Amino acid sequence: MTTKQMAAKLWTDSQVNVPLQSAGNTPDIEDKKDMSKDEKKEYKRKLATEDKDLNMEWVKTMSTTQSVFREKMTLFWHGHFACHSHIPEFNQFLNNEIRQNALGKFGDLLTAVSKSPAMLQYLNNQENHKLSPNENFAREVMELFTMGRGNYTEDDVKNAARAFTGWRFDKDGEFRFAIHQHDDDSKTFLGQTGNFNGDDILKIILEQPATSLFIVKKIYKFFVNENIDEVKCDALAMSFREDYDIGRLMYNIFISDWFYDEQNIGSHIKSPVELIVNMNRAVPIQTARPDAAVLVERVLGQVLFYPPNVAGWKGGKNWIDSSSLMFRLTLPAIFFMQDMVTIKPKEDPEENERRMMAQHDEQPEAQTQQQPQHKQGKLEATADWTDFLNAFKDVSDDNLFDAISEYLIQVPTPDYKKETIMKYVKKDTREEFIKTLAITLMSVPEYQMC
Repeated sequence: MTTKQMAAKLWTDSQVNVPLQSAGNTPDIEDKKDMSKDEKKEYKRKLATEDKDLNMEWVKTMSTTQSVFREKMTLFWHGHFACHSHIPEFNQFLNNEIRQNALGKFGDLLTAVSKSPAMLQYLNNQENHKLSPNENFAREVMELFTMGRGNYTEDDVKNAARAFTGWRFDKDGEFRFAIHQHDDDSKTFLGQTGNFNGDDILKIILEQPATSLFIVKKIYKFFVNENIDEVKCDALAMSFREDYDIGRLMYNIFISDWFYDEQNIGSHIKSPVELIVNMNRAVPIQTARPDAAVLVERVLGQVLFYPPNVAGWKGGKNWIDSSSLMFRLTLPAIFFMQDMVTIKPKEDPEENERRMMAQHDEQPEAQTQQQPQHKQGKLEATADWTDFLNAFKDVSDDNLFDAISEYLIQVPTPDYKKETIMKYVKKDTREEFIKTLAITLMSVPEYQMC
């Protein structure tokens, strides 16, 4: 299959857009003010449960969807537009807005995200009033979502904040423009002067060459190589700026010969979520505890819907440290061979969120809550090998190693490493050989890359 045919297939497969449906109906924000202490405690428990359900639902979607590329792009934008709301429905709404626009026009995606209740809440634009502008939302839109540092001034931030005054959402999460809170005086922003509102600011931002280059470089780092090729990114950005068509940008990347250069293959360290999903797509796993994937996310430092801050996860080599690497390498054994493992999650974002909410509600006893301790034991799982075994049923015994290795790992396995791997493979039956070879290959460092 030629690169163009591969890109065309990828684009065709990406058209399915299935909204994420998991979060329940949490009480309206205003309702919380009238709750008793016990009701607030139950409310927080419900929020944590719904966030976890939403996380598990998305992992399941990524693991089973036929629209792999759209979900991959949704995951990318999830990290780019890093956001967390303590209202699960708001997180779900934002996730679906991103999914819908993930391969459309960047301007539409930017506007949808900027007007979502989750983002307006997260970046405090509910507190942005004409008499007391809050600059948080305006600053992050420019610094992290569009142009990057160095391409605007502090005066631009102040005037953009004034333009975003009045952007609100109601108790149902619907965007509304509070005209009486909007500063309708003249503003100067990025060299242009007028009675700008928030939509005008986003339009002017999209006109800046820095915006298309910033987005292209971030996509290049995620999909091509951590090491930026300035010449290639400049050319891509110039084309992208014509209409900000994300799908066309990705198509142009995937049909480029340089995308398949040796230095770009297997150069991306899988994020924890990518690693979990890749394993689950290769061999579907059913775990005894439904939140097993969430627990693994916590251990490895990437919990969906809980970015560490508005800048999102750093990615790249930051996914790897001495403790996480060993756990990543043993995941296949944990899932497929029932190995014993000591679970030591990193800080629980859900518990931290509950603690912050409790402090806000002035409940002193909640401030001393301890994070849950996870003891040593089996993470019980049942693997369905049916499809994996069938995929290699017509492959001869002599070619099995190369076929399975090529299926699971981006780069060829050298002969010296084959000999080492084969020491861990059981050869009593063909089925046992395939299973243990797959598990061993998933346990080598190369499987951590894509």
